[in-house]
Amino acid sequence: MTARKKLKLGAIIHGVGGHVGAWRHPDALTDASVNLGFYKQQAQKAEAGKFDLVFIADGLYITEQSIPHFLNRFEPITILSALGAVTDKIGLVGTLSTSYSEPFNVARQFASLDHISGGRAGWNVVTSPLEGSAKNFSKPEHPNHSERYRIAEEYLEVARGLWDSWEDDAFVRDQASGVFFDPSKLHRLNHKGEHFSVQGPLNIARSKQGQPVVFQAGSSESGKQLAAKSADAVFTSHETLEEAKAFYADVKGRAAELGRSPEEIAILPGIGPIVGRTQEEAEAKYEQLAELVTIDKALAYLGRFFEHFDFSVFPLDEPFPDIGDLGSNSFKSGTDKIKRQAKEENLTLRQVALRAATPRSAFIGTPEKIADLIQQWHEEEAADGFIISATTPKGLDEFVDLVVPILQERGIYRKEYEADTLRGHLELPIPANRYTVKKQEESKESILSQ
Repeated sequence: MTARKKLKLGAIIHGVGGHVGAWRHPDALTDASVNLGFYKQQAQKAEAGKFDLVFIADGLYITEQSIPHFLNRFEPITILSALGAVTDKIGLVGTLSTSYSEPFNVARQFASLDHISGGRAGWNVVTSPLEGSAKNFSKPEHPNHSERYRIAEEYLEVARGLWDSWEDDAFVRDQASGVFFDPSKLHRLNHKGEHFSVQGPLNIARSKQGQPVVFQAGSSESGKQLAAKSADAVFTSHETLEEAKAFYADVKGRAAELGRSPEEIAILPGIGPIVGRTQEEAEAKYEQLAELVTIDKALAYLGRFFEHFDFSVFPLDEPFPDIGDLGSNSFKSGTDKIKRQAKEENLTLRQVALRAATPRSAFIGTPEKIADLIQQWHEEEAADGFIISATTPKGLDEFVDLVVPILQERGIYRKEYEADTLRGHLELPIPANRYTVKKQEESKESILSQ
């Protein structure tokens, strides 16, 4: 049995917060979502904590009811490029949609970020759940859930093919002979598929880590299958240890069935820890944040998951309404879970809305309690690591200063970086260039046939 890899940690930089009322917190920087200084401070704090990566989420459609952070925020590739210039080791992962972009441009953008940062780039592949996104991209309608994942699968195939356009030693750059590159090591993809037709080659070489790390966020059946087949890491979310263990075993098992080593996929649930010197202090921090959310804001937040449905038309204190298949083409795994829990627990609309808008993490308490839970989830194979979402304005600082040292003392988390690429941090192999591999195989066959 192989030894368990050390714990992995990422930090999501969420501006004024993923919580609908976080911007109202007395310690909040109200322009944080478009404040370069804030992003720089968060990234450097995470790097001081030896985190594997920082993570920038994104979306393509807003309304007046969107979370404040979503209304006015940086585009991921742009801000990650800026952060690459003010950090040295930490990975840089950004969300970009396969439903509303072109593979050639995206492959080039992430390859460029990978070079700029010295091999620290990662792409969080999403299919864009919000139906309104189509209205911003000259599309007649939003692709249905299954089609979006078919598009994503082909999209990834194209992007990875483009990243291999150049073999690693293709650029000779011999000034004396005038040879800039070896034409035999330049390759056109010539892809023609159901959704894309891309010739190539890509006009940028492979990076220090071979290819950017591919993250996948989505826990539906289609999402888990895509992750098992194509992802290097999975960003997910679970409320309980049992739920997380089941997801972990499911995705790793699917990967093995597809001929992949389960060790080649890092499962990283997102958590929102709240740290206090005592349990009571941590609970008080949660209550302070929860009180910033009014019921009308909670209803609007809930509606976002259901294609911006207006839940205010229903009585607040009656059972959660029967809304049929609403939400099945947006945040499918999340909306299925909301409807299932509401039915099983006989929750009212008010309870469902407040639970969604003010989620109560299990990771609330003293530094020791949070470290204990993190260690338990890691050791019991519920997670390979975690993406830390700072629930309160000082949340990341408190986690790095108070929880990380405990994890380090226990020997499950690094004290210093062992690598300088994102693949190195996550202990993932560098993918060999497909054309180089093919040449090597052909050469072996030729020798054997002689």
